[in-house]
Amino acid sequence: MSDAASGATKTPGSIQVIERMMSLLDALADSPDAASLKNLAAATELHPSTAHRILAAMTNARFVERQDAGTYRLGIRLLELGAIVKSRISLREVALPFMQELHEKIGEAINLGARHDDEIIYLERTSSGRALVRVVYLVGGRAPLHLTSLGKLFLAADSPQKVRDYAKRTGLPGKTPHSLTTLATLEKELDKVRRHGIAYDDEEAELGLKCVAAPIHDDEGNVVAALSVSAPADRHDPNWVPMLKRAADAVSQALGFLGKKK
Repeated sequence: MSDAASGATKTPGSIQVIERMMSLLDALADSPDAASLKNLAAATELHPSTAHRILAAMTNARFVERQDAGTYRLGIRLLELGAIVKSRISLREVALPFMQELHEKIGEAINLGARHDDEIIYLERTSSGRALVRVVYLVGGRAPLHLTSLGKLFLAADSPQKVRDYAKRTGLPGKTPHSLTTLATLEKELDKVRRHGIAYDDEEAELGLKCVAAPIHDDEGNVVAALSVSAPADRHDPNWVPMLKRAADAVSQALGFLGKKK
């Protein structure tokens, strides 16, 4: 029999073994404590001897750890691989397809920003191609946190004391008559952000320009970035909010976020 023919006959069985391995890993992930062979076999509907054989192979590869009591839990190799994956994730590359999809639906500029100290940094932007307002902050640009919808999301994630420290450090400078330049108005705004999970810039950074932003979380539930839609005030549409939230949530899920931080 040729090598190709031999490989073809082995493929279905190999795929079945991989599927069984994945089912065992899922069962171990679902178990808060180390799981017995009996429970794992029941959860995966595998014969105990089959489950034992696959678990032994995964134990040798450090994907699974066997306890003294004959129970199993996920192994350290998965943590090592997870760290490698996490280190290679580019936030911009992950977010860009979702930004482009949102841009096609809305037709306005979509911004990706992250915090650096007391400023927001714009990492990526899709141009609306029809903006009538001069947009100050382009890719690589920076802005004070309290002047942007993106930045307010980071401040809202801070403790009240950290917000007060920020206000003291920066002095809350304004750019327009609509800018929030007092601690009281900023705290009131951040309370709204926390309650609704969305932030707005109502011509606070630039007259005639409105923005709305939604947070992006990492695998630990921390706000690591945010997406915003920016458009001239007369084109701003509240119906963008659900689409924006879905896009930001999709980026979060791609980064490993599974749900709200406890």
